[in-house]
Amino acid sequence: MIERAHIPVLVKEVLDYLISEKFSLFIDATVGGGGHAFSILGHHSKIKLIGLDVDEAGLAIAARRLQPFGERVRLIRGNFRDLKDILAREGIDGFDAILFDLGLSMYHLQGKRGFSFYDDSFLDMRMDNQQEKTAFDVVNRYSTERLENILLQYGEEYRARAIAKAILYARKKKPITTALELSSLILRVKGKKGRTHPATKAFQAIRIEVNRELENIVSGLRDAIEMCRPGGRIGVISFHSLEDRIIKNTFRADERIKVITKKPLKPSMKEIKENPASRSAKLRVAEKI
Repeated sequence: MIERAHIPVLVKEVLDYLISEKFSLFIDATVGGGGHAFSILGHHSKIKLIGLDVDEAGLAIAARRLQPFGERVRLIRGNFRDLKDILAREGIDGFDAILFDLGLSMYHLQGKRGFSFYDDSFLDMRMDNQQEKTAFDVVNRYSTERLENILLQYGEEYRARAIAKAILYARKKKPITTALELSSLILRVKGKKGRTHPATKAFQAIRIEVNRELENIVSGLRDAIEMCRPGGRIGVISFHSLEDRIIKNTFRADERIKVITKKPLKPSMKEIKENPASRSAKLRVAEKI
């Protein structure tokens, strides 16, 4: 059920702007359930793919989904922040195209791992279950000031101070152990307004802190630009302004690449209607000179 539930975003745009018939090696830096990879391999019969992901559940889904493509696919557990080292171990010193899809997958939200506001199991939020730090640690052990800074910096949450104080008050009585407890607390602080859940920005901020997501983007893009072959392309799908700002500034500042998408590509109204989770997606593409 989880495999069918996740729909990759901006697939047509990825195929049109990122992939060429001339390319032979494609890196999916966040292969997830294999949605983009499946489309690329299906449309381009000569391309071989290396798919990376830190998430065991995602790799297992991708392995089943991409099985029809046989030896054209190599899946590796690893974080794209270590892209250069991972590929070096495979004897690879360059590639033709790479895609980073920075969004959450449905198997994250449905996997009882603390990513969903309604998850009544352990407050985890780790992409990589081998790392130590969890969202429980952030919520229950960080100081009020540190929590407030994270909510401001990573979530752009205007009620950061009030939420941090509420967390401190609640955890003095007992630890906050589930995502549902945390989202309910934030709901009491902010009230229910608008279409999005009031805990959206806070959950984003805590998830970014747990997984070092912004640091990873910087490292991954640095390696990708270095290793991409001349004429090759680098694509990144982001879902919030902090990610998009890093990508835009990195692409503009690096003289080794030229920006293909002067403005980010966004989903069509048809795609948004069919897949509402795609509404905030943005794709930027650059080409190695």
